[in-house]
Amino acid sequence: MQGKRRILPGMLQMAQKTPEACPALVLNADHRPLSYYPLSLWCWQTALKAVFLNRVNIISEYERVVHSPSIEIKLPSVISLKNYIRPAKHPAFTRFNLFLRDSFACQYCGAMDDLTFDHVVPRAQGGRTTWQNVTTACAPCNLKKGGQSQRQACMQPRIRPYRPSSYQLMENGRSFPPNYLHESWRDYLYWDTELEA
Repeated sequence: MQGKRRILPGMLQMAQKTPEACPALVLNADHRPLSYYPLSLWCWQTALKAVFLNRVNIISEYERVVHSPSIEIKLPSVISLKNYIRPAKHPAFTRFNLFLRDSFACQYCGAMDDLTFDHVVPRAQGGRTTWQNVTTACAPCNLKKGGQSQRQACMQPRIRPYRPSSYQLMENGRSFPPNYLHESWRDYLYWDTELEA
């Protein structure tokens, strides 16, 4: 049984009680999450540092406490920023944001694995790397299209590439709930999944 670690029932409960298992959901000053995907979470150390620097308000706490020589404090489970951060009107062009815009699906066949991005008008034909000319493609579709135009390859993306707003990406992110949601986060997130306590 070398290489495999046996997990005893008590070990699992203990792991859930460690500070590392207690991230804080970070809300903007208007009590909306800074982002849904990835979900805006801070580790317990960052959350406590922000509390002591008076940059956040504690909205909810875990039962888990941490100690210093002089104080005991419950770990925050939900915090809100004291100063509102205005989201950028349009997000930066990144691979992640492109995939999020296209809901992590190939715009030619719908596959959700082995994703790359494709220049609708190929670079060899003067196409640029912009929101309006790049779409999510799986590797097989990208290889099939190659340096051809849509017409030459007889391949049309399902959705015409566009420059999304930050709001649109936030809404798309709500389609991808994380595996774990603490019960204290329920009032600030809007997924229909079953929440864990």
